[in-house]
Amino acid sequence: MTKITEQATAAGRAIETDSFDIIDAEAGARAGYTAEEWPLVRRMIHASGDFDFNGLSAFHPDAVASGVAAVLKGGTNIVADVEMIRAGLSAPRLEHFGMTVRRFIADADVIESARAEGSTRAVQAMRKAHREGCLDGAIVGIGNAPTALLEVIRLVREEGVKPALIVGIPVGFVAAAESKDALMTLDEVPWISVRGRKGGSTLVVAAIHALLALAEAGRCAHG
Repeated sequence: MTKITEQATAAGRAIETDSFDIIDAEAGARAGYTAEEWPLVRRMIHASGDFDFNGLSAFHPDAVASGVAAVLKGGTNIVADVEMIRAGLSAPRLEHFGMTVRRFIADADVIESARAEGSTRAVQAMRKAHREGCLDGAIVGIGNAPTALLEVIRLVREEGVKPALIVGIPVGFVAAAESKDALMTLDEVPWISVRGRKGGSTLVVAAIHALLALAEAGRCAHG
């Protein structure tokens, strides 16, 4: 029986399986990743064609277990910084677990607050997510905006916000690496990140799809 987290056609599944086999063969040593972490790294390599993520990818010790538990809980929010993440995630896969993607960056009140306070829409979007109670217990996916990641870190440390998992992989040249460095010092909640400037929404989507697959396969302890 085809799993909901797999490709919908036999041809698609064969190509994906062959791709993963090639990655496993060419990656060499797995840079110390656990058996649960490697599927996420492999999917990020698959999504980008970049083997540097075998080494650049970084995980809080509880990241995969917490992410899988959040998926299996059902009804979990995914709070995204940009529309690209929502567009990239498979609707049938999310529906299978009762998950909803929330993003606020294009909301009129978010834009107005950013203008009034001289901040970014990304910052105000995360503040709105907090006000609406969307962040606690959520998987937070940030692939574009370093300021969104910095704001989530602030909300965790200063306001006690408790996401189940932060997948913080913003790409870019202004504060991207620094925001990820800050995330990797966070002890209060689990996180997944990538060292340096590389990143992007595609990687966030790949990591979350890997978590969905792990949850469906029952490969990771949760709770």
